[in-house]
Amino acid sequence: NTVQKIDADGNTTFPKQPAFQVNKGNSTQANIAVNSDVLVTFNTETFDIGSNFASNTFTAPVTGKYVFSFLLRVDSVDIDSNYYIPFIETSNRRYRVIVDPNFSSDPAYFSFTLTCLADMDANDTCVIKINQGSGAAASDISGDPDYTWFTGYLAC
Repeated sequence: NTVQKIDADGNTTFPKQPAFQVNKGNSTQANIAVNSDVLVTFNTETFDIGSNFASNTFTAPVTGKYVFSFLLRVDSVDIDSNYYIPFIETSNRRYRVIVDPNFSSDPAYFSFTLTCLADMDANDTCVIKINQGSGAAASDISGDPDYTWFTGYLAC
């Protein structure tokens, strides 16, 4: 088994470095609940080096610093909501963004994105969640893999 590859130019790769990319596989998550943290589900793996992603959750195989990113397309955004807070939740903390949907009308869709560098211990977990503050439970998380995905990898 190759653990580290160094080519003639000194370029180094680590083929066993934990990394994953998942999406919703065209499965829309309809009418998300309001006033609660809703787990975003991911049912299709593009890749999962180390098999550390399962049941919508990444589990750190080793202690280290991990980079996580997501893109969420939310359809039927409700301007009567006080806010939308999509976030990365690890065992140690939450990384959040907040948007006040104070638009002139309900947008057909809106994209949220976030990237963080998270300190994780072995067996810590990471998931994506979203909270819609008040309004109608009419917003959907798009299942389109081009617009809703979650990635992560061990940086150091």
